[in-house]
Order: sequence, then structure tokens, then C-alpha cells
Amino acid sequence: MRYGFTTGSCSAAAAKAATYMLLSGKTKNSITIQTPKGIDFNADIVDTKRSEKEVTCGVVKDGGDDPDVTTGAVVLATVRFMTDEEANGSNDASDRRIFIDGGEGVGRVCSPGLDQPVGNAAINSVPRSMIEKEVLEVIELFDYKGKLSVIISVPDGEEIAKKTFNPRLGIVGGISILGTSGIVEPMSMQAIKDTIRVEIKQQVAMEHLKIAVAPGNYGMDFMKDHYNFDLDKAVKCSNFIGETIDMAAELGIQKLLLAGHIGKLIKVAGGIMNTHSKEADCRMELMAAISLKAGCSAASVESILNCLNTTEAFAFIKKEQKEALFGEIMMQKIAFYLNKRAAGKVMIECIVFSNEEGLIGETDGAKALLEEIEHG
Repeated sequence: MRYGFTTGSCSAAAAKAATYMLLSGKTKNSITIQTPKGIDFNADIVDTKRSEKEVTCGVVKDGGDDPDVTTGAVVLATVRFMTDEEANGSNDASDRRIFIDGGEGVGRVCSPGLDQPVGNAAINSVPRSMIEKEVLEVIELFDYKGKLSVIISVPDGEEIAKKTFNPRLGIVGGISILGTSGIVEPMSMQAIKDTIRVEIKQQVAMEHLKIAVAPGNYGMDFMKDHYNFDLDKAVKCSNFIGETIDMAAELGIQKLLLAGHIGKLIKVAGGIMNTHSKEADCRMELMAAISLKAGCSAASVESILNCLNTTEAFAFIKKEQKEALFGEIMMQKIAFYLNKRAAGKVMIECIVFSNEEGLIGETDGAKALLEEIEHG
């Protein structure tokens, strides 16, 4: 299957081409960047506009054989010269040489708990680093000593965003510029499940019958940062929590520790075993119900129901100093549904955290099982 390139890669390529044209005065019809994955992206440049002080270049997003709603969109980068006065008046550090922001069709963050702070353009950290790296490479090539503004825009972005979860996440006005590896790797749902099965079989083959499981990188990072956990003994389960438990039982796993972000695992407290947003998204409803049981006021519960993400919702629980009881009730519900799915075939413990709060809740035997896994 053919892989594609992220909106972050498109932005970096467009910005690099625009910078080259601005500083050299020459035309670029294609440009090459290296993605964080180490794979080169050879991008065709479209929709070029030039003036003495700024250049705009575009790159068409291609999602490969795993296209999403942004495939076919034109990602534009406008690079222009900045005066020292403009740079000093910006919200960014005045000693920076490259100032990145979003324009038309790029969303703006309006709720806390996302990759970027409130008020910033929804251009995530890795794409920002990619843009800066590629533009800086051209700046150094031409020994340019001044400062540049880079504005990323997507003309159809506001309309495309209506087909995404950005409005629910608190990102308004357009799409997000995303990507951690720079490439889009096509994988069917069955391929993901097959990969999970292979990882579990590998653990069994190494006689690791007690394993840790995490939906994704957040869970892996949390276990590493907070428990110094050996990531070689962890399995990524993506959204397929229930089916991962089924596979673990079938393949002979004795004990399983699930660790994940509250944004995903709160769904398990409602018996949801596939946490993909397309399958179910009742995070606020479950947080509201549990907070009510924990003793939060009706006003807070109503506010939680109107929240866009779990970070925003948890702030109301914390304000009423009910976070400990909330965590306890949530973990009881999660444990009930995990054990119901396991049907006595696998012993399961669970850890739930958030990036802002750290540990939010854990089942009684979670830390002990983590030690067993680590030293077993």
C-alpha cells in the first residue's frame, strides 16, 4: 500500500519552497524535505504568488492509500520579510528568526488541553519544528540575517474542518496541521488488529505472560516518565481494548495492565471497548455522571456536559475538590467492564492519567502488577 504525507509535511515543504524563492529570486517547481520518519518528501509546488517582500507556495495534500478528509486540499505557506519592530511586537520570543502562525483555513485553539496553548494556531509541535528546520536550512544557505514570518493557510480548511472533530475539541476556523512522523502509513483496521496479535504472540514467545498495554504513545510515555517502565514489555492496542483483551486471553496471557489517557479510558467506564471517536464519544456524559455520583454540584455537572475535552471537564471536578472520589468511582466502573470482558480468563489492572494532572486513578493492584511485569 502507498503511504502519503501529513499536512505538517506539506506545510514544511511549501514553506521551504517559498523561502527559497523569496531569498533567491528564482522559481521552484518542486522541493524535497526529510520527514521525521527519515523518508524524503518530494513535493510539487503549486499556486505560487510572488512579490518583492513575500512569496506564497502551495503543496497538495496526498494521504496515499489511507486518505482522510484533507486529501486533495492545498496547503499554502506565505513567507515574508519581517522588521525588527514587528518581531519585537509579536507574542513570540524577539530573538527568534522564524515566526510561525496560521492563516485562512487553519484552526485556532480555544480550549485548554491540546498540543498548543489557547490562542495559538492549531499547528502542532512537530509540524512547527519541521517548518522551522526547513526554513532555517534555506536561511543558512543564503546567509540571511533577518527575520521571516511564515503563515500556513488552507483555503478550503474551514469547510473541511466541519467533517472533523475539531469543533468538538475546541479548535475553530479550520483544520489542524498535524503529524508526528511526517508520513501517513496506510493501515486497515484488520491490519492494526493483526499487528496487536503479533505483538502479544511475541510477548508469549518470550515467556512474558504478564504484559502492559496502552492505546498509544501517551500511555507508553506516561509509563516511562512516571514508572521508568521497560517499553519492550508493552503492547500498543490502539482503540481495540476489548479485542486486545480477547486476544490476550486466547494466547495465554495471565495478567494485563492497561494504562491510558482519560480521554480514551473514560469510555471504558461506560462499557465501550472500541474507543475510536467514530464508534462512540460519550466522554462528557460519563464524566458528568461520575462527577454527580462523586458529589459535584449540579452547576458543575451541567458545565461538564458543555465541555469540549476531558481537561476542561476535569477542572470543574478539581475545583470542587472531588478529584479523588471521582477517580475512585471511575476506576470501579472501568474495572467492572474490563473484568466482564476478560470473563475470568485474564487478571486485569488499570491506570488512568492525564497530561496535565498526571495520575487520576488506578485499580488496587495496578502498581503491584507493574512491578511484577517489570521484574518478571
